[in-house]
Amino acid sequence: MKPKLFYFAFSLLSLTVLTSCNNQIDNLNTETENTMVMDKEQLTEFGEKYSAAWCSQKAETVAAFFSPNGSLKVNVDPPAVGREAITKVAQGFMTAFPDMIVAMDSLVTKPNGTEFHWTLTGTNSGPGGTGNKVKVSGFEIWHFDKNGLIQESIGSFDADDYNRQIKAGIK
Repeated sequence: MKPKLFYFAFSLLSLTVLTSCNNQIDNLNTETENTMVMDKEQLTEFGEKYSAAWCSQKAETVAAFFSPNGSLKVNVDPPAVGREAITKVAQGFMTAFPDMIVAMDSLVTKPNGTEFHWTLTGTNSGPGGTGNKVKVSGFEIWHFDKNGLIQESIGSFDADDYNRQIKAGIK
């Protein structure tokens, strides 16, 4: 199947796969292009394992999904480049939310990348935490390298809502 037709076909298909840690180990423009194409089954498996990594409380497991020189950008923060920097970003969330669950809500492949939609739930009970429960949804746009690892991830979630929930809990 030709790449343009492949991307078009996937853009019409939205996978709704809800997962939890118990049963699974706007349109942003970017210059990076996918250099590997995964089929629906491979992409779903990748997303499920990525969700499980975020739930694992092992930040290096999240970083292993990225190319050695891959990057993870979260909202307006500068990108974390390389596995060591990505590990630090993941560890920050894991420390703040020791009971964190990141559920994969859907995957949507578009011409500008694969969108991984997620929902994070957890209690901000880490050191200095407020003890408040948080539930926030967002997405990452992934671009893969030739080995099927994330070369670039551009993530977005409602930071105002997240910060409100940290301070006051889920309303």
